[in-house]
Amino acid sequence: MHHLPDVGLNGADDPWLRAFEQRLNAEAALTVGVPERLSVLFDPACALCRRARAWMLGQPAYVKLEFLPTTSQECKARYGDLPWLGDELIVVSNLGQVWVGPAAFITCLWALVAFRPWSFRLTGPFSGLAERFFHVASKNRALLSNMLEHECQDGQCYRRH
Repeated sequence: MHHLPDVGLNGADDPWLRAFEQRLNAEAALTVGVPERLSVLFDPACALCRRARAWMLGQPAYVKLEFLPTTSQECKARYGDLPWLGDELIVVSNLGQVWVGPAAFITCLWALVAFRPWSFRLTGPFSGLAERFFHVASKNRALLSNMLEHECQDGQCYRRH
C-alpha cells in the first residue's frame, strides 16, 4: 500500500489534515480493473433505443453485455438510486463504474470489437463532436424513434407495416 510521505507541514496533528491524508491513502490503494460485463440501461419505450440495443446484440463484443429496460423491476431494484434512470443512457460495469449520457455512448462503442478504435478516437480530439452528436440525438430521440419505428428482436430489426 502506498502512503503519502510525511512532509512535516505545520498542523500535521490537525484532524482535518489527518483525515484528508487517510482518504488519499485509501484512494491510492484502490485498483480499477477492466470491466468484464456492462449493463446497458435503456428506455424500452424509445424505438431508437430498442434499435440501438438490437444492433449491439448483433455485434461481436469484448465484454459481456446485459441490456436492462429502465422500467423493469430488476433494473429498478439494482439501479433505482441512480438519478438519471429513465432520462439518460446509463452503462454500469461489474466493477461499479457508471457512465451517463455521452460517456455511456462511448463506453458502448468501447465494448464492441469493430468500434473500440472509434471509442478512443471519440474521446480524443473529436470528443466535443461526439458529445454534441449524442446530445442532439438524445434531445430528438422521440422524432428519431418515429422515423426508425421497427420491430427489433434477436439482433434483427424489421420495419412495421
